[in-house]
Amino acid sequence: MVREVTRAVRDHLRRRGVCLVTLGVGAALRETAAWLTGRQVLDEVRWIGCAHPVRLRLNSSDVPTFRQVFVKDEYDFVTERPLRTIVDAGANIGLASIRFANRFPDARIVAIEPEAANFALLRENVAPYPNIIPVQAALWCTDGEIELLDPGLGHWGYMVDAPAPAANVPSRICHRVRAVTVGTLMEAHGLDRIDLLKVDIEGAEREVFADTTGWIDRVDAVIVEEHDRLKPGCHSSVERGAAGFADRWQQGENLFFVRDGRISPRQQPSARRRPTPYRPPQ
Repeated sequence: MVREVTRAVRDHLRRRGVCLVTLGVGAALRETAAWLTGRQVLDEVRWIGCAHPVRLRLNSSDVPTFRQVFVKDEYDFVTERPLRTIVDAGANIGLASIRFANRFPDARIVAIEPEAANFALLRENVAPYPNIIPVQAALWCTDGEIELLDPGLGHWGYMVDAPAPAANVPSRICHRVRAVTVGTLMEAHGLDRIDLLKVDIEGAEREVFADTTGWIDRVDAVIVEEHDRLKPGCHSSVERGAAGFADRWQQGENLFFVRDGRISPRQQPSARRRPTPYRPPQ
């Protein structure tokens, strides 16, 4: 019991600190109030270069995710021509898809997210962007249905396979969800090629990249966050599955695999500006 309370307090202090440096004092105070009352608090945040505000759950992992995507700009890169097709696997509440949609307004973006509450907020956030197609499903190595697990890592940590015993993370079943392969997803949405495949699927990359023969040659660039700490073997599976990509680099928590110089690393870190938050109308 003491360990659980200590962990909860530590997680809260971490979230409050991220709220403070990312969204300001008001958001940090609202996050603390939400934590004390057990209520979920939504804030709308406007960001320079983002056509529409996004909604974040302050007392969750949404704010750290926002910081990674918009403040640290971890998905930034240089490209000589606009991207046309993007698949965002593990889209969470849609932040990376929105970042891509604002940069590449003519791109067709498929945002795939398995968890029901995340997906509901994703649909709300991407509604102003007609080029983003939300899909509730889990990217996997086979088509069908699979159980979604909650290992207690927050809204950004849902898994479709149990974490490794060494991770020492308990998990519970949330709900069943449709599972699709990359090839099936491409066929369903009429994608002959994928300019960019972004993958942040909490360890399922081990299975997805175990056999890429049916689709990898039709992907020009991959951005993947590996989760060996939760499921050993992720890195080696991704390395084998993406062996045909000549260029690769690490940026933040993500590995970039690129074919024929389609994209290249950002030249200078993006300016880190504070977004302007405001409370939504009651």
